[in-house]
Amino acid sequence: MAEKKYEFRKRLEVVHQPNRRDSEAIAQKNEITIDQDWSIAIGEEATPLMMNVAKDLQDYLLVSMNISVRLLIVKNVLEYSQTKDRTIILATKEELPEVGQALNLPRSYIVIVSDRRIIVCGNDERGVGQGSYYLEDLMNLREAPFLTVQEVMREPIFSPRMAHSGWGLDRYPDAHLNAMAHAGIDAILVFVKDVDKTTEGYQDFNYLVDQAALYGLDVYVYSYLISRKHPDELDAEQYYDRVYGKIFEACPRFKGVILVGESCEFPSKDDNTTGVLRLEWPADQPQTKPSPGWWPCTDYPQWLNLLKKVVRKHNQEADIVFWTYNWGWAPEEDRLKLIRNVPEDITLLVTFEMFEQIKHEHVTNVCVDYTISFEGPGQYFSSEAKVAKERGLKLYAMSNTGGLTWDIGVIPYQPVPNQWANRHSALLQANADWGLSGLMESHHYGWWPSFISDITKWTYWNPSPPSEQIVEAIAIRDFSREAVDHVLEAWRSWSEGIRHYVPTIEDQYGPFRIGSSYPFVFQNEVKMPVAWHAMFGNEIIFTAYKPIDTSRQSLGASRYPVEIRSLQRMLELMIQGNEAMKKAIALTPERKREQALKGLGISLFITHAVQTAIHAKQWWLLKQRLLIEPDTGKALAILEEMQSLAKSEIANAQAVIPLVEADSRLGWEPSMDYMTDAEHLHWKINQVRSVIENEFPGWRASLALTD
Repeated sequence: MAEKKYEFRKRLEVVHQPNRRDSEAIAQKNEITIDQDWSIAIGEEATPLMMNVAKDLQDYLLVSMNISVRLLIVKNVLEYSQTKDRTIILATKEELPEVGQALNLPRSYIVIVSDRRIIVCGNDERGVGQGSYYLEDLMNLREAPFLTVQEVMREPIFSPRMAHSGWGLDRYPDAHLNAMAHAGIDAILVFVKDVDKTTEGYQDFNYLVDQAALYGLDVYVYSYLISRKHPDELDAEQYYDRVYGKIFEACPRFKGVILVGESCEFPSKDDNTTGVLRLEWPADQPQTKPSPGWWPCTDYPQWLNLLKKVVRKHNQEADIVFWTYNWGWAPEEDRLKLIRNVPEDITLLVTFEMFEQIKHEHVTNVCVDYTISFEGPGQYFSSEAKVAKERGLKLYAMSNTGGLTWDIGVIPYQPVPNQWANRHSALLQANADWGLSGLMESHHYGWWPSFISDITKWTYWNPSPPSEQIVEAIAIRDFSREAVDHVLEAWRSWSEGIRHYVPTIEDQYGPFRIGSSYPFVFQNEVKMPVAWHAMFGNEIIFTAYKPIDTSRQSLGASRYPVEIRSLQRMLELMIQGNEAMKKAIALTPERKREQALKGLGISLFITHAVQTAIHAKQWWLLKQRLLIEPDTGKALAILEEMQSLAKSEIANAQAVIPLVEADSRLGWEPSMDYMTDAEHLHWKINQVRSVIENEFPGWRASLALTD
């Protein structure tokens, strides 16, 4: 059935999937069965967070397992936990000191399942929540309200796990916050331009912090604050107190602030830079040096010390997170010199895979922005992580393990679990080697609950089963035992396929950013239609496709034939996976089929996006030949080849229309809004037809004037 625009938000607000229970499942000898005779008990001093956790578990049992249980508030949790049967006890170690004595880490928990009762004891209230969600996870995998008799203590490996909203830019309805907490995320990000002002307008920051806390989530400021003064100016402290200090004065419970060069650069005095903010450089002058936001300036430590001072005046524990995203390309000597001089009590954030130079056949490509085609870590990350460890700096990574990167910009998640498992493994190794402790798991393209986020959550707790076991168990949960072999085959094909994806600037700002609505420009430049309220809209899309050449990669003329071959292999693997998934869906019970079809729709969307990217490269190569071909006959032949290619791309775009009509999340991204809905696809089809019908005839007429 077709969905209207934004209707995907209704699905996002369903935290507990209805009717998960397999009515034919039978409890085994070592399993207990939760039924309507059970109850959930919390102490009478329960906070709003604890009450939310208890009501959430009650709702889960009703909605997902079709069981109605009572929720009890008891005077003495300790006594109740020792005497009452058929009860799920939710309590902190303060309430159950003997049970929770081994717990030390925030959010850690102990779950004890006996044949008489279940105890969930958290190191803190957030730990109780995570323990309760763990019960849900176990029952979801079992597809029944059955739990194995067990006693397990589990600890989170990473904190914070930060993510942007997948509901809408800086928009966090309660249900979305709850779903994030269920996924193990413990912090959200909000773009900040001023007190109670985001990139989209007004928001009550204190209210957002309050609501997030009800689900065990912290809130980080992602700074869009303008820094116009150098820290050694006489009034710099007063200035930054008015810019940064007042944010934390107005909302002192913000957990911390993310500082990235391009969003909050300052007028550095480093001679390697222009010393001028990017947007203030004179348009009529060539820029021969990078802006301060794109260079590891020697005076960043001075700036950080000043920001630290004005922020921590209002929140002594504020996490000052310095992200080196924009200058990972710079010489290692300059980057590491900066890290050796930043204040010891700030946090270093480094992108995990970015800037890595990778060989494809005889050419060199560079990992730009965010990709899962290379699991990482890149040399840029490794070099800075080593110095962070030497200095004892807290280290975070931009990991994208919310499930999405810029590989395909307008989908909810990338269904490549084996490659995500490779990223998880590399992050765990970085935790062991360099003390990596926190993650930023999405940028403004947001977070979406999926089987990828489920796999991620399992991986980021200790202990957890091996990744292969987790992946197979989730495949059975979401499809069936009969379908599992086909599902795993599909996931293997797609996971291998993404390894043949080649991340380039022109593709991640072009056909891979928006998919098959991407226009094919011949002579007449075009701009994508855009929603009036979009933060970026069409500003981050380059419609005139051409190589964006840099000194760290091979030139486009050399790269494109190689990239085409690599993407053609990716296309083959995507198609193989699609066919395997169709077989799996045929063996999937009706109650699971809608979700399975939505997943197939995502992979089909990706498949057509790959075809568009291949066509875009072929289009550019043909156009370059046409522009320099002096022979009329040969030029006409090239033009015919371009016309045939254009018609193939029209057919490719037409095939995407039913996919986006069936799933309103496809083609949408929080900062751009809709870019590949049916309207944009029709626009693109008409644009390419206009090239064929209006631009090509004029070119042919000009060619006819040459004997």
